Amino acid sequence: MKATLLLGAMLMCGSLSFAQSADPVIMTINGKSVPRSEFEYSYNKNNSDGVIDKKSVEDYVPLFVNYKLKVEAAKDAKLDTLTSFQQEFAGYRDQQIRPAMISDADVEAAAKRIYTETQQRIDANGGMVKVSHILVLMKQKATPDEQRAAKVRIDSIYQALQQGADFATLAKKVSQDPGSAPNGGLLPLIVKGQTFKEFEDLAWGLNDGQMSKPFTSPAGWHIILKQAHQNFYDYASQRDAILKFIDQRGLRETLINEKLDTLAKQENTTPAKVLEAKKEDMMAKDPDLKYLIQEYHDGLLLFEISNRTVWDKAQKDEAGLEQYFKNNKKKYKWDEPRFKGMAYHTRNQADIKAVKDAVKRLSFDDWAETLRNKFNADSVLRIRVEKGIFKKGDNALVDKEIFKVDTVPVALKDFPYMAVFGKKLKNPKEMSDVRALVVTDYQEYLEQGWVDQLRKRYPVVVNEDVLKTVNKH
Repeated sequence: MKATLLLGAMLMCGSLSFAQSADPVIMTINGKSVPRSEFEYSYNKNNSDGVIDKKSVEDYVPLFVNYKLKVEAAKDAKLDTLTSFQQEFAGYRDQQIRPAMISDADVEAAAKRIYTETQQRIDANGGMVKVSHILVLMKQKATPDEQRAAKVRIDSIYQALQQGADFATLAKKVSQDPGSAPNGGLLPLIVKGQTFKEFEDLAWGLNDGQMSKPFTSPAGWHIILKQAHQNFYDYASQRDAILKFIDQRGLRETLINEKLDTLAKQENTTPAKVLEAKKEDMMAKDPDLKYLIQEYHDGLLLFEISNRTVWDKAQKDEAGLEQYFKNNKKKYKWDEPRFKGMAYHTRNQADIKAVKDAVKRLSFDDWAETLRNKFNADSVLRIRVEKGIFKKGDNALVDKEIFKVDTVPVALKDFPYMAVFGKKLKNPKEMSDVRALVVTDYQEYLEQGWVDQLRKRYPVVVNEDVLKTVNKH
C-alpha cells in the first residue's frame, strides 16, 4: 500500500515537473512570470515573412521588455479600470469569442426555419405563379385623351390575340414593360404581395394557359397569359440565398444572443458569464488566441499610457520643445539655405505692396489669418498664397526671386501679378522652423527617459538558458 502511494506520488511529481518544463518561464517582470510561449508568440509575429527589419531573439528581448514595462506602468496608473478601456477591450474580445458560441449546425437550423416559415406562408397563400403580360403604360393622372388612346391601344392588342396572334411575339413588339418585353412578356415566378392587387387577383384567378381580358392597375393596362403555378422552391435550391441573407442581415448575432440566453437559463447564470467561460475554455485550448486577446488588451493600455507620457505630451509641451531645440541646434542645420516666407499672386498690382504691408510687422504664424481676413473675406478672392519654408525646387517663383534660378514662374489664371516676401535663412532660427523634426526627436527623448525610469522601478530578470531554447524545442 505504502509502495503504491509512493509510486503515485512519484508519477504526480513527474507529471508536474513535465508540465512546468513544457512552457518554462523566460523572464520575470515586476515579479510576474512570462512563459516562453508568450515571448515566442510575440517574437514570431513581429519577425514573420514580410517584416523588413527582422530581429534576432537577443535583439528582440529589450523591445519586448520595454513593451511589458509600459503595460505594467499603465496597470499601476489603473488605466485598465477606465470604463472606456473596458468597453473597447470587451468589444474586441467578444469579436473573437462570440462567433464560436454557435456552430454551422446552428446556422443551418436557422436557415431551415427561415425556409419553412417562408414556404408555409407562400404555399398557404396560393403558391407561386408564372405569367406573361403585355403592358400599355398610362400615368395615374392621365388626361381623358391619354386614357382613350391607351384603351384603344390595349383593345387592338387584345383583338389581335383573339384572332390568333402569338402572345410572346406580340409582347416583344408592343409591351411597354422594358423588363419583360424582350422575354416575350414572361415574368419571373411571383408570389402574392410582389405586385399590384389588381394584377394578383387575375393572375391567381386564371387557369394555367388561360388569358385575361384587358384590365387596369396603377401602372396602366394589362393583358395576362397564365403559364403555370407551383408550390414554393425546395430547400436545396434556396439554401445559399438564405445563408447569404442571414449574413447580410446580421442574423448570426441574433442567433448568438439566443444561444447565450438559452445557456444562461440552463446554467442559472448570466449571458456575460457564459461568454466569459467560453473565452477561458477557448484560450485554454488555443494559446495563440489567448495571446491575441492579451496582445489587444496590453496594446490598448500601451497606447493610452504612451500617449499620455510621450506622444501627446511632446506635441503640447511648448517649453520642453523650445528647450530641446535650444540644446540641440546643431542637429537641425540645413545642408542648403531655405526661404521662410510666402509666394503670392494677386488680381491687382496694387495688392502686391498691400500684402507686404499687411504682414511685415507680424509674426510668421499670424500671416495666414491676417491675409485671409484682409484680402479674401468676401466672395471674390483677391490673392492666392503659398506660405511655408521653401528649399530650392519647391516653388518656381521662390527659385527665381530668392535662389536666383534661371526659371520662368507661371502666372495663375485671373491672378497675373506675383511676388515673394520673407527671409532667406542659412539655418533654422526658431524651433517652429523645424517643429516636426523637433517633436519627433523630443518624443524619442521622452521615451528613452521614461523607459530608463521604468527599468529602475520594475525589476527584470531574464532566464538566459530558456532564452536559448526559443523556437528550438
